[in-house]
Amino acid sequence: MITIVSGLPRSGTSLMMQMLVAGGLTPLSDGERQADDDNPRGYLEWERIKTLPNDPSCIAEGEGKVVKVISRLLLSLPAGHEYRVIFMERPMPEILASQDQMLRRRGTYKESTNAAMMAAAFEKHLREVDAWLNGKPYVKTLRVAYHDVLRNPKAIGEKLADFLRVKLNFEAMSKQVDQSLYRNRS
Repeated sequence: MITIVSGLPRSGTSLMMQMLVAGGLTPLSDGERQADDDNPRGYLEWERIKTLPNDPSCIAEGEGKVVKVISRLLLSLPAGHEYRVIFMERPMPEILASQDQMLRRRGTYKESTNAAMMAAAFEKHLREVDAWLNGKPYVKTLRVAYHDVLRNPKAIGEKLADFLRVKLNFEAMSKQVDQSLYRNRS
C-alpha cells in the first residue's frame, strides 16, 4: 500500500505529512525543498514525483511509505498498486489568500492575477480529480478538512489510523498542529 497526501496548493498537505511522520509513518521525501517563511516546519516533498506523468513506475518507491503528490499528478498514478489518498480540503478563499501571500514573499506575485478566475480553475480541477479518485477501484480516499485538523487533531489521527489500518501516535501527531501558523483565514 502507498499512502498519499494530496490537495490543492496551500491546503494543509505539509501539515498532514508532518502529522503522519510524527505518528510513525515513513516519508518518501528528499529534503530538497527546505523550510521557509511560508512553511517553517518544512514541506516533506519528494522531487522525483514530478516525473510521474513520464515515469509512472517511480511511485513504486512509495510502497509502505507516505508521499506527497500534488493534486494534478494524482491523475498519473498507475494501476498495479493499492493507494490510500488523504485529500486535504480547505476553503477556497483561504487557499487563494495563502497562495497570494506566498507569491508576494517570493516576489513572483502578479497584480493582474484574477482571484475569481483562479478559483474557477481550481474548482474545475477539483471536479476532475474527484471523478478520477471515485473511478479507480485501487484508490481509497479520505477527505480531511483543514479546519478539523486544527480543531481536533487527535480525532483526525484516529480517523487516519482507521483509514490506513495502522497504529499511530496521536499525541505526537497533535503536537504538529501550531495554531500560530494558521495565518490566512476566511
